[in-house]
Amino acid sequence: MEILLDPSQPFNLELTLCCGQAFRWSKIGGWWYGIIEEKAVKIRQRSEKLEFENATCEAILEYFGLRDNLPLILNHIAKDNIMKKIVSAFMGLRILRQKPWECLISYICATNKNIPAINQMLSNLARKLGEKTSLDGYSFYTFPSVEKLAKASLKTLTQCGLGYRAEYVHETAVKILNGEIELESLRSKGYEEAKSELMTLPGVGAKVADCVLLFSLGKLEAFPVDVWIKRALLGHYAEHFDREFVEKISCKRSLSKSEYEKLSYFGRNYFGKYAGYAQEYLYHNERISYSSPISLSI
Repeated sequence: MEILLDPSQPFNLELTLCCGQAFRWSKIGGWWYGIIEEKAVKIRQRSEKLEFENATCEAILEYFGLRDNLPLILNHIAKDNIMKKIVSAFMGLRILRQKPWECLISYICATNKNIPAINQMLSNLARKLGEKTSLDGYSFYTFPSVEKLAKASLKTLTQCGLGYRAEYVHETAVKILNGEIELESLRSKGYEEAKSELMTLPGVGAKVADCVLLFSLGKLEAFPVDVWIKRALLGHYAEHFDREFVEKISCKRSLSKSEYEKLSYFGRNYFGKYAGYAQEYLYHNERISYSSPISLSI
C-alpha cells in the first residue's frame, strides 16, 4: 500500500525514527521494520510517497503524526534564529503516537541508560514475553501485554537486563492490571492532571511522565528534560535563567525535582502549546551536533 504525502506537510521518515522517540525499529535493506497495532510492519519513503505493508493507512497516519499541521507547529516554535535554523535543518521530523503501554515501560527502562542498552532491554522483554510474528522471513515480537509483565517473576525481568528497573516494571504492570490507572483515559485529561497520575506509578518521575505524555498521549505541550536538553537550554537560552542557577546545574549530570521543573516550565512557557516539538528538535540537534556540529551562529 502507499500514501501520497501532501507536499505542504513535510515528513521525513528517517529523522522521525532516528531521533530517540521509539526504540524497536530496525532498518533492513532500505525498509524500516517495526510493530504497529500488534503487527509487524515495513515502511519506506520515496520522496512524497510512503510505501508500506501489513498496516492500514489509518494506522500509519496516526502512528507517524501525519495529521499534525507541521508548518503551523514549526512556525509557532521558531521563536528565535536558533530555533529557525534547527527547524530548517530537521524539517519533516514528527512526533510519533506510540501505544501508551509500550511507551511507558520503554521510558521506565530508559532511566539512566543509553539508547543501545534500552534497545537491548526492550528486545529481550519482547523475545521473552511477547508474541512471535514474522514478515519477509524476519522474526519480530510484539511488546508484552500488561498481564504478561504483571505475572512475570522478578527473576525473569532481571534476566532481560532490567536491573533495578525490574521491580518498577512489575509493580507498574500490577497497578495497571488492577485498574488503578487507565492509560487511555489520560488523553482526555489536562497535562498537569495526566502527569500527576502517571507519577503515582513506580519508576515514573517527571521526565518519564513527560516522555509518555508527549510520545504516546498527544500532549504536545510536554517538555521532557534530560542531559541533552539541559545542554541545549544552557547553550542557547542561558540568559533566561539567573547565573547562579546556570552555574549550579552546569556541573551536574542529574537534576533535582525543582531544577527539572524549572527547565521544563521554561520550555513550555517559552515555546507554548507545541513545546514538545521544540524539545524533540532541540534534542535531536544536540545529539547530532555532539558528533557532527551544525553551525547555528547568528
